Amino acid sequence: MARLVQFDKLGGPEVLTLRDVEVGAPGAGEVRIRVDAIGLNRAELMYREGSYFYEPVFPSTLGYEAAGVVEAVGEDVEGFAEGDPVAVVPSFLQTDYGTYGDHVLVPASAVVPRPAEVDPVSAAAVWMAYVTAYGPLAESGHVRPGDHVLITAASSSVGLAAIQIARHIGAIPIATTRGTGKKQRLLDAGAAHVIVTDEEDLPTRVKEITGGEGVRLAFDPVAGPGVETIAQGIAPGGFLVVYGALDPRPTPLPTRSYPALSSSTYTLFEITTSPERLRRAVAFVNSGLASGAFTPVVDRTFDLTDIAEAHRYMAAGDQVGKIVVTVAHEDAARP
Repeated sequence: MARLVQFDKLGGPEVLTLRDVEVGAPGAGEVRIRVDAIGLNRAELMYREGSYFYEPVFPSTLGYEAAGVVEAVGEDVEGFAEGDPVAVVPSFLQTDYGTYGDHVLVPASAVVPRPAEVDPVSAAAVWMAYVTAYGPLAESGHVRPGDHVLITAASSSVGLAAIQIARHIGAIPIATTRGTGKKQRLLDAGAAHVIVTDEEDLPTRVKEITGGEGVRLAFDPVAGPGVETIAQGIAPGGFLVVYGALDPRPTPLPTRSYPALSSSTYTLFEITTSPERLRRAVAFVNSGLASGAFTPVVDRTFDLTDIAEAHRYMAAGDQVGKIVVTVAHEDAARP
């Protein structure tokens, strides 16, 4: 038997229940993983509440990321064997698979090797954050060395990954945060500049920092009416990429008298559901991890038995970096 987090109705963290279930053998194209650590994402809170872009099918599990070791492989699975250290990359619907458990089935296409020097907690904090930032900042080719990049809500795990990726490719990251409490931590994390939006006018500060030019790319998870303010700080011919919807209000297409810019939405599934693009992303991220250019920031860990409390902590929005849930096992030591 395995322990799996499930929920039977939409609601708050209290709907999450840790249950004993039979996971079974992996089917064709699947891998069974003994999970050692799980990376939490705001998408999972939205899914639990019913505000995500697809609805749960009850009883539903949830979770996009995990790190652990391979227990068994299904038919037609190549490149993985029992005992291999691995991580799970978000590339599936939570109605089909989930990572909130101590033993889970996932599609082999969502599994990547975990370098021996990367521990499970760090590995669980990598893929959603770094692949999300990798797409617009590196894969797209929009950002060049010397360009300024605006990263809003920068204390999130994706925001911190974006800061590191921007610096890695020679760009200049400008981070935003609502209050002063996280400013120094963002500077310590590598931001060249931090704009405190509760106290400073965003377009004015961006123009001051960039010598009046504006940023080449703005990378925003908030959406809503605020994109019009962000657009005022983008250089002519620049790019606005919206990758989330933290503000539930409608998001206008910036159409006032701004210089011409390109605006788009983006999700990491554009990368993770394409084998060739995912191959490039994995190579890019693993190279950064190996060189030390990329260091996942883990804010706090919780035990799997405290999953509801972990969701409450994430909902409060006070973290800087990733929240990771660890899984205790009674069997042999984990690689």
